[in-house]
Amino acid sequence: MSRVLLAFAALSVVFTLVAGWAVIALRDSAQKTRLVRLGYLPLTRTLRDLVTLQDTWNAQLNHITTARNPSDAKLWFDSALRIGRPKKFAEARQAITLAFAQSNDTSVRAIGRDLLAETARLERGLEPEAEQLKQLFQSIGGTDMARAEGLRDGLLKRGLTTHNKLARIDRRVLANVDALSEDATDQQTFAVRLLLALSLLAALIGVVTGLYVRRVLQPLGAVTRRARDVAAGDLSPRTVTHAGDEISELASAFESMVGAIAAMREQMLATDRLATIGKMAAHVTHEIRNPLSSMALNMELLEDELSAGSVESKVLLRAVQKELERLTALTEQYLSIARHRTSKVEVEDLGNAIVESANFMQRELMRKNVDLQVSVPSTPVWVAFDEMQIRQVLFNLLRNAEEAMPDGGTIRVSLTEEPRSMATLSVEDEGVGLDPSFSDRVFDPFVTTKQTGTGLGLAVTRQIVDSHSGTIRCENRETGGARFSIELPLAPPTDTAATVTAPP
Repeated sequence: MSRVLLAFAALSVVFTLVAGWAVIALRDSAQKTRLVRLGYLPLTRTLRDLVTLQDTWNAQLNHITTARNPSDAKLWFDSALRIGRPKKFAEARQAITLAFAQSNDTSVRAIGRDLLAETARLERGLEPEAEQLKQLFQSIGGTDMARAEGLRDGLLKRGLTTHNKLARIDRRVLANVDALSEDATDQQTFAVRLLLALSLLAALIGVVTGLYVRRVLQPLGAVTRRARDVAAGDLSPRTVTHAGDEISELASAFESMVGAIAAMREQMLATDRLATIGKMAAHVTHEIRNPLSSMALNMELLEDELSAGSVESKVLLRAVQKELERLTALTEQYLSIARHRTSKVEVEDLGNAIVESANFMQRELMRKNVDLQVSVPSTPVWVAFDEMQIRQVLFNLLRNAEEAMPDGGTIRVSLTEEPRSMATLSVEDEGVGLDPSFSDRVFDPFVTTKQTGTGLGLAVTRQIVDSHSGTIRCENRETGGARFSIELPLAPPTDTAATVTAPP
């Protein structure tokens, strides 16, 4: 798979180069278009407006001494001095700034600085015209026509000089526009040729990569056929030959997934069997409990009637009553599988619940020469659990451990916090351990090695652990005996309690 990735990486690099050059060409073209649209075109329009304004200025001056109404001409000149010229020069400066001063090219910025300086000098050179126009109109009003014509000729000469300077700036700008257009055309031609060459190279690499990938990925066909077999129901594990590549790792991961699916399927079947057995047990025990209750009541009445009877009859009655009590307890145990009682799940200290449960069982275990050792953390271990159900789980495990040591021994109960936010409860005994042929069915209902057992205790235990989103497993200890481990998710401490319904 790494080779496939390298091949695709090479193809991606080529396509990236193609796309990169295309982006660069488009960006440069867009920048030049923006430069022309926002800079050069407004600048040329403004320069032409300035030239037109200067030509009108010169035409007005040429006829000022012979004008019938000089006051109207004076108003036009005043407007041009106060509004027309300053506005056009401001527009010219703005256009130069957009076209040159903000460019990324240092040579273009240098041209912009020169144009700005030249425009500023030209504008400053026109400042004396205001005073000369004032004197001109004073001479016209005072009928000093000789002096007026002299002033007019001076202004006309200055106006022609201004016209020539503006025309020179305009020609310089147009020359830059032509150079920019030529550069854009050359760049576009180069970009098209480069794009064509890179596209051909990318197509060639794509064909070679496709053929190579097809050869490398041929082993995936076996994985595909295996997936079809699994879809058809074949969940038997298979051995994968490791070739040191990613496809072998994929096949191994797939087989691991198949194993997990098979295990989950077995667990679901076990859960379904437990639910079905629970329903049957509930129906059967319901039919049996009523006769058992009547029989127990009649046995008590019969015992009262035979209070003065023989010792043999009393012994027989007690034996019958003991069997009735055993049958009643057995029906209660069967019913515990089918009950869907509401669980009160609260976030509490699991260590405290374990210590209290162990203290409750301590005396019973001591009578059977069993030493119970409990180890819990000194700090609280917060877990969301139903205290009554967790007590029942611990009682079942302790009784199983005690029954596995008929001659006595030590039972060790420990609680630890795992780094992965789990609390682990372990119960270890020193008995004979689990039969390997029996260990994979230890949690199935009605499976037991005890002569008097029902095989329901561990089934109910797993049902309770599953309802708490936990897991339970069993194994033989290296030094002898068995170990049952329960993992429950940790929870943050809280004062609130949640009520949920335990699944069947």
